[in-house]
Amino acid sequence: MASLTLPNHSLPSLLPSQKPTYPLSHNVPIFSKSSQSQFYGLQVSYSSSLSIPSLSSVKGSIFAKVNKGTAPPPFALKDQDGRNVNLSKFKGKPVVVYFYPADETPGCTKQACAFRDSYEKFKKAGAEVVGISGDDPSSHKAFAKKYKLPFTLLSDEGNKVRKEWGVPADLFGTLPGRQTYVLDKNGVVQLVYNNQFQPEKHIDETLKLLQSI
Repeated sequence: MASLTLPNHSLPSLLPSQKPTYPLSHNVPIFSKSSQSQFYGLQVSYSSSLSIPSLSSVKGSIFAKVNKGTAPPPFALKDQDGRNVNLSKFKGKPVVVYFYPADETPGCTKQACAFRDSYEKFKKAGAEVVGISGDDPSSHKAFAKKYKLPFTLLSDEGNKVRKEWGVPADLFGTLPGRQTYVLDKNGVVQLVYNNQFQPEKHIDETLKLLQSI
């Protein structure tokens, strides 16, 4: 009969004495070297120091502060002509407030022109359209003139209103969010719509809502 001879040590000694451990970190690098790219019309710079933030650091940017059925915080911002505009000015009629990343970027230009092309439909619904970004009034003026935009653009330099309304950012906070609110004539939010990569859908969704109220 054939026999099997094992080496002179026990089976457990053939196995690792303990499982390897790996340090956990909240900062996991996602790019290996410094680089720069154009992301949907916005220049995004990143380096090896860019890391994924912990959940606690991004929680505030994920959950919006302004929701359907609530009244948003008031604001007073300068328009493209340098005049102060208060949110209360629009009380008594529906208003579409859309936050967008920046003037003259492909997605934002497409969105603004779509609002322009449907502007008569918004007027027929008795609604005002207001765009808000962090650009200064002179940038808004040039943008509105170039594309013949018939509605108000407000300058939220420092993104104070964006933060107060809780507009979520994209790409771990590197790209300002694209979010639209529809307020009814009493100043109460009836729609919150977020879509960074299909800017023209904001017009379809807001018109659909306006035609139902």
